[in-house]
Amino acid sequence: MALKTCDQGQVAMNGLKKVLTLDTMNQCVRRLEYAVRGPIVVRALELEQELRQGVKKPFTEVIRANIGDAQAMGQKPITFMRQVLSLCVNPELLSSPHFPEDAKRRAERILQACGGHSLGAYSISSGIQLIREDVARYIQRRDGGIPSDPNNIFLSTGASDAIVAVLKLLVAGEGRTRTGVLIPIPQYPLYSATVAELNAVQVDYYLDEERAWALDLAELRRALHEARARCCPRALCVINPGNPTGQVQTRDCIEAVIRFAFDERLFLLADEVYQDNVYAEGSQFHSFKKVLMEMGPPYATQQELASFHSASKGYMGECGFRGGYVEVVNMDAAVQQQMLKLMSVRLCPPVSGQVLLDTVVSPPEPSDPSFAQFQAEKQAVLAELAAKAKLTEQIFNEAPGIRCNPVQGAMYSFPRVQLPPKAVQRAQELGQAPDMFFCMRLLEETGICVVPGSGFGQREGTYHFRMTILPPMEKLRPLLEKLSQFHAKFTREFS
Repeated sequence: MALKTCDQGQVAMNGLKKVLTLDTMNQCVRRLEYAVRGPIVVRALELEQELRQGVKKPFTEVIRANIGDAQAMGQKPITFMRQVLSLCVNPELLSSPHFPEDAKRRAERILQACGGHSLGAYSISSGIQLIREDVARYIQRRDGGIPSDPNNIFLSTGASDAIVAVLKLLVAGEGRTRTGVLIPIPQYPLYSATVAELNAVQVDYYLDEERAWALDLAELRRALHEARARCCPRALCVINPGNPTGQVQTRDCIEAVIRFAFDERLFLLADEVYQDNVYAEGSQFHSFKKVLMEMGPPYATQQELASFHSASKGYMGECGFRGGYVEVVNMDAAVQQQMLKLMSVRLCPPVSGQVLLDTVVSPPEPSDPSFAQFQAEKQAVLAELAAKAKLTEQIFNEAPGIRCNPVQGAMYSFPRVQLPPKAVQRAQELGQAPDMFFCMRLLEETGICVVPGSGFGQREGTYHFRMTILPPMEKLRPLLEKLSQFHAKFTREFS
């Protein structure tokens, strides 16, 4: 056996066969897919390069409406947040008259909590203690005074890393005892990709498109009971407000989900990164932590919960700095130590992202000189997003063959499109999902980049795409109209 292994190595050294190939690599990684940055985005980048090289196209620019990257779409950073970060990155600016005093005080306070009073130093693996305390105070304010313990808060590289860490803790067993994870369909592909990478079992529960993507308890029960024949479901993921579907859960729905998780002994993961993005009249964000605590025992004292937030979305849009956190509730103390050990392997989240997160959870007070500008900038961003949400729904619903549910929150619409049978047949001949075929043709003919619904999951025989509502208003209306016109042309071509 040793000789055989050595011979294989010699073959590899001689260049006849590589050690790492598609067949010998980790097959879990090979199986995972991440549609938000999938083939359609690769083609969009190629088209941008071709335009730069002077290649003639039926459009002058590629509009990447595929991802919730606010500042890439032209959203301006919030001044106070960037001022504090600038002062922390370059403390020499603390003597500059061009920065307000409250931003300077905030920067000095954060730097005092950093190793060597510098952002260039590692923090502890769970994040700077001072910032975790600020996060706890933010959660307590948000939830009407319900206590939050900074020792239950872990800062992270965006919310994504924290979600992956919690799922890693949950995945165990083999065969029929392998961990099953219930995820909403349509879903944010981070969940399906992570479940695939960890070789866990994805358990789909479908949101009800006919009821504005509502979460249906009967559907949850169906998914759970069917899954128990093939795996051991241990976790339930909820995205609120929804991505890609934009729905906002009611308090009654959240209570019902908590009771369901408690009765079925499921660990709850509440992805709440869009909690600032609620637009629809009558809709309101309710945190799972607040509802859980207000339900009282036994739920408040026993139901395990991890809730996630981020500096990437909301009114902030600071995606590139990768700041986020998770708060764990009722987690076994010994497991919580294991979670800290797991996060320690990556040393610490980006310290610049931690600083930005601190400005999110601890914004200027009404008595601070930066307060008025901060509030004006924040409200302007949220008001424009609300207007874009309404416009998107309106224009899509005026187009024959396109139906769009109200965008109650988050940053996306997920319209359903009717595709002619001949288009479906042509897509199958090309080995593509029908909505991928539609979206690729849309990109090639208009320069509009959206993500096919098949990348998020959808009921069999239905077709959708996800489009962000982030482009500036002067680009969004013509984009929506051009997309609607393309669908009409596409329908005629394949009818």
